[in-house]
Amino acid sequence: MAISDVDAAGFDATRGSGAQLVDVRSAAEAARGMIAGAQHIPLASLPERLGELQRDRPVLVYCQMGGRSAQAAQFLAGQGFGQVINLKGGLNGWLASGRSLGA
Repeated sequence: MAISDVDAAGFDATRGSGAQLVDVRSAAEAARGMIAGAQHIPLASLPERLGELQRDRPVLVYCQMGGRSAQAAQFLAGQGFGQVINLKGGLNGWLASGRSLGA
């Protein structure tokens, strides 16, 4: 079970590997915008929604600043997900790199 970190610059290569993108922020935060293609599963809901994720594909998690997604990554790795990636700096880092939110 590997946990790794990727910044916004390494995001495209990670997505190219077929990674599932999961936004673990609150519903209110997600309503303000998410990265295109992300699935919203709040951190608190992750345990009961594990079945929505495929264990045989990498999972890339993000939150606002990186703390909650680091917790989510640890949890997913402990549940047997083989490759879990945390977006360093979260959405704040994503936006600071000049990226925008998707529809």
